[in-house]
Amino acid sequence: MVAVSHIFREYDIRGLADQELSTTLVADLGTAFAAHVRAHSDKSGPLLVVTGRDGRHSSPALADALAQGLARGGVQVVACGLLPTPALYFANHHFAADAAIMVTGSHNPPDYNGLKMVRNHQSVYGEEIQALRRRLEAGVVAADTPGEIRQGRVLERYLQRILADFKPGRSVEVIMDCGNGATGVVAPELLTRLPGVAGEVLFAEVDGNFPNHHPDPTIPANLASLWQRMQITGAELGIAFDGDGDRIGALDEHGRVVWGDRLMILFAQDILPHRPGATIIGDVKCSQRLFDAIAEAGGTPLMWKTGHSLVKAKMRESGAPLAGEMSGHLFFADRYLGYDDALYAAMRLIELVASGPATLSQRLQGVPESFSTPELRLECPDAQKFQIMERILKEQEARGVSFSAVDGIRVQTEFGWWLLRVSNTQPALVARIEADSRPHLQQLAEALADLLAQEGITMPPWQEA
Repeated sequence: MVAVSHIFREYDIRGLADQELSTTLVADLGTAFAAHVRAHSDKSGPLLVVTGRDGRHSSPALADALAQGLARGGVQVVACGLLPTPALYFANHHFAADAAIMVTGSHNPPDYNGLKMVRNHQSVYGEEIQALRRRLEAGVVAADTPGEIRQGRVLERYLQRILADFKPGRSVEVIMDCGNGATGVVAPELLTRLPGVAGEVLFAEVDGNFPNHHPDPTIPANLASLWQRMQITGAELGIAFDGDGDRIGALDEHGRVVWGDRLMILFAQDILPHRPGATIIGDVKCSQRLFDAIAEAGGTPLMWKTGHSLVKAKMRESGAPLAGEMSGHLFFADRYLGYDDALYAAMRLIELVASGPATLSQRLQGVPESFSTPELRLECPDAQKFQIMERILKEQEARGVSFSAVDGIRVQTEFGWWLLRVSNTQPALVARIEADSRPHLQQLAEALADLLAQEGITMPPWQEA
């Protein structure tokens, strides 16, 4: 167990399938999780846990082992099979379950897999994941009375819930790209049943080898097939999903990537007239343009930590109807259930475009132009990254610069900002820079590169996002 303690990460459990994440380990995790849920519940009756899996080759065996382990721990299990992660979140509500676990490697390489966990309708993350690790290390004990495993069907109800929210408008042609991920079991039917919407779905066949491209819409190269098909068909909107369906990517009618923070601007402008003064949350990697646009639209902008679990917790605390991350996690509590759901976000985006004659790019014309780097990952050993971050934070504080330390350090200047934070999932630091011009972007990048060089870290080559 000690050898795989590193798979217990900030937001999930993740490792190499069949090596770090074996069926034996996952079964024991299920039993430990059952005990964990029971220890934190005052419910007198039997406890219920729903499970699901993505389309990776290792996922069926791991999901079966998980269900067996949960049942051994004495909880009732509803195994929902192959579905996107947000569909399992929906199943958690639909079955009024006490907890949910999704077997998914998300956007990681095909040989990885992992577990995303929910308890009491809240993400399991941080210290709670470490508490689960300690419980597992102490040894799992089967319950006196094992639980039963039954199959659950939820995809049609999930689809109906999304469709029920759609407000038809003008006709729109859309191309969707599932990247052979788990959204392929829902996206074609969703597109077919949206009134007034035409188009097609690429790579809907679920295939854990991801033969066409990796399902990560934050990498522009992964959107090449989507743009190519849009050009052939004349579609005005392109939508891509990650491997488990909780992150969205978008292309406008010119093939330009519309990042998560710019989508957030449109959604905030749509929601705030009905929710004046409402808090809208963006993570620290989002453009300053987002926070300015929220304030201009009459909302209260809130910059928060990166991480879907952390954002959902802040949404509940603040009552925010909308939140999002640069990475494409979009969370709607406006008309929806408050979790990150790329299929629901796709419906809302189509609805927004269909609500008037303006195209996606035309709707963004009023947003001031900015120049930015993509998210930059700087290799840094886990044993050093926190100490380096602390030294840089203290140095900037001593210099008296304007900064936010809500997640790492985001230094604000008169012509832009740079962000440096510790990655919660990799041995790396994460950087991003935004400025009001290309020369200023280069100037900020050089200043950050000099700062990092003093710590022995080299800024990687980058192109403007």
